[in-house]
Amino acid sequence: AVFTLASVLCAQSTSLAELTATRLLQGIGGALMVPVGRLVVLRRAEKSDIIRVIAYLTWPALVAPVVAPALGGAIVTYASWRWIFLVNVPLGLVALLVASRVVPDVRADRPAGLDWQGFLLTGLGLGLIVYGLELIEGGTVPWALAGACVGVGSVVIWRAAGHLQRRVHPLLDLAILRIPTFRAASVGGSLFRLAIGAAPFLLPLQFQDGFGWSPLRSGLLVVSLFVGNIAIKPFTTRILRRFGFRAVLGTSAAAAGATLAACAAFTAHTPLTVIVVVLAASGVFRSTGFTAYNTIVFADVPPGDMSSANTLSSTVQQVTMGVSVTIGALVLHAGTWLERAAGSSGTGSAPFAVAFAVLALVAGSASVEALLLPREAGSSLAASS
Repeated sequence: AVFTLASVLCAQSTSLAELTATRLLQGIGGALMVPVGRLVVLRRAEKSDIIRVIAYLTWPALVAPVVAPALGGAIVTYASWRWIFLVNVPLGLVALLVASRVVPDVRADRPAGLDWQGFLLTGLGLGLIVYGLELIEGGTVPWALAGACVGVGSVVIWRAAGHLQRRVHPLLDLAILRIPTFRAASVGGSLFRLAIGAAPFLLPLQFQDGFGWSPLRSGLLVVSLFVGNIAIKPFTTRILRRFGFRAVLGTSAAAAGATLAACAAFTAHTPLTVIVVVLAASGVFRSTGFTAYNTIVFADVPPGDMSSANTLSSTVQQVTMGVSVTIGALVLHAGTWLERAAGSSGTGSAPFAVAFAVLALVAGSASVEALLLPREAGSSLAASS
């Protein structure tokens, strides 16, 4: 209801300030829907069904990047930008009606009060860090302000972590990170998402600014990345059951890093067939990695801690995916600096090669956390169909 109402208000906005405020409200609605919806599903699913359930839950996240750009472009071209928000209204009303009939009214027997101090410290710290990183995306970067925001935000998060560890009912239960599979999915999964999430941002820039290709040609090439995502999806459950989580996680991270390294080697003269194959392969490993990380994160979490684990996992995922584009901009800036330091102009495709090389290392490093897992990690999920 909050998301649908906010969508209407977004469409009615008459200024940037109004649009920003209503988008904030829309984000609050979305943030409430995703973790709560997943928690309802996880609580009712058997262990042996979680792989299949998570596979279904990740379908929208893989399909949306394919459909949304084309749909948004068509709306802006043939209608008004306001319809980008108005199309959410009928979808939201249908979802509200279905949820009221299907989702059970499950409540905690004795819910703990909100950890206001943890809420304020965590929100302020993450807000400052994300804002500081967002400042880096622009052309002219206010480095002093960006550095101050990230620095102060990091101190606040450090204070928040201490508070969360001491409180009996914290906003985020950090003790769950002691579970090896949860920690691997949170730490290794964050590295994986940071690298993979930056790729769709950098690829169109590489093709257009680095190679001088048209937006249409660049967009069609990037679609092959998401085609790989969707093509492998029907087989991910069987792959996880056949090879196990440790092998799939390690292979996905290492192979995703290898495909990003291949992107670093792209030039304007690289055959289009080679680019399509590399991007499709990257999409395949992106899909298997996301499904494996999103599934194993709850493999060994006790039922009583599922709500806390879901909250912490959702927070980590949203933050890492949210700043992945900023990380992409940051490594692109780094590539430009290195090229200029080497006596080059810092323009063209060279900075992109540096950026993709750095992202390849980040993605590949996620395999280390996966290989530290025991061989039987997640076996309770993959044991039976």
